[in-house]
Amino acid sequence: MNTALATRSNAASFAPMLPAVLQTIAWHELVSHRSYLVRFAQRRLRDPLLAEDVVHDVFEAVLSGRAVFAGRAALRSWLTAVLKNKIVDAVRRNTGFESQGDVSDDEGALAIECPQPRPDEIAEQHQLLERALERIDALPPTLRDAMRLRVLDDQPTEAVCRELGISEENLFVRIHRARKQLLS
Repeated sequence: MNTALATRSNAASFAPMLPAVLQTIAWHELVSHRSYLVRFAQRRLRDPLLAEDVVHDVFEAVLSGRAVFAGRAALRSWLTAVLKNKIVDAVRRNTGFESQGDVSDDEGALAIECPQPRPDEIAEQHQLLERALERIDALPPTLRDAMRLRVLDDQPTEAVCRELGISEENLFVRIHRARKQLLS
């Protein structure tokens, strides 16, 4: 059966049930925005099933009259605004429940990650930084100066070239050689 034809016949059967404001909007016009709304919801939620549910909630709200189209905006804009509110509701409804339900009793509180680095990670980063600075200090003076001024001090290329009395090409060669020696 042709989808457009089926949509029109469904529209005729649903017309008496639609709120007065929506009777002016054709059902097929309303449903024509469904694929856009689903894609919009999938990009926000990153869950195709939840996106379908949220779009279903939008149409349910429209049909039940809880979301009223006043005609002050384009239909798609209004549907998108209703969808955004439904997405926020879905996120609030699902927040906290899934993550705690996924944690088994064996893992307990150890499964909850803190966004801040742990003290041992900070100490390891400091040690890596100290070793990198020591290796830079051990470079030949021409490479070390180019590396310090351009990379560590983040000075502009022109200023570094003036200070060292070299061309830009020469500066890039020195930095390349310095990096190559640091990696070896």
